[in-house]
Amino acid sequence: MNHSRIAELLFQGLFKEFSADIGKYWCQRYLLFSRYDDGIKMDEEGWFSVTPEPLARHHAERCGCGIIIDCFTGVGGNSIQFAHISKHVIAIDIDPKKIDYAHHNAAIYGVDDRIDFIKGDFFDLAPKLKADTVFLSPPWGGPDYAKVKTYDLRMLKPHDGYFLFNTAKEVASRIVMFLPRNVDLNQLAELALSGSRPWSLEVEKNFLTGKLKGITAYFSDKTGRQ
Repeated sequence: MNHSRIAELLFQGLFKEFSADIGKYWCQRYLLFSRYDDGIKMDEEGWFSVTPEPLARHHAERCGCGIIIDCFTGVGGNSIQFAHISKHVIAIDIDPKKIDYAHHNAAIYGVDDRIDFIKGDFFDLAPKLKADTVFLSPPWGGPDYAKVKTYDLRMLKPHDGYFLFNTAKEVASRIVMFLPRNVDLNQLAELALSGSRPWSLEVEKNFLTGKLKGITAYFSDKTGRQ
């Protein structure tokens, strides 16, 4: 059986398992995971929410080699790339299926032994966590996020961006947030200035195949204290 026929059968199977909307993401599967054909597993949300591999690799390079907590790991796109560089990655997700898929996918990339996979709620676990960097790629509310002119941080799930940022501040002195391309930049500045002492902020536009895919905000506590 030739490669194109195998791909066709896999595509047909995808429609049996997920909604027809996932079809457009199928064409991008190698951007999402370059090793997709080795057995990568994704649930329906993973198809439209996983960070494309080139962007995840860029995030990893920017975050460096310290302890990194991936608070909404999903099917593991970011955690896998973090593990190629970081000495210790903690991958958290409240959904047991996503944790299973993330672990499976990390094994395909040969980095599962560098990641601690935790099924749980980051907000419940946060008081017991410490790290160099907290990475936040929370649910944006599905593909409909692109339909609004300006994305409000209060649209983030399961808690708004302000609550999310304030929780993460107690865990690490560096917070990285991957957000929709239409996010309100004024709100990001508000976050940086919201505490008793301001945090530095760098905002980065992330392009992929010539298209703006998202915004990454890098927050740092200038004092280095937690």
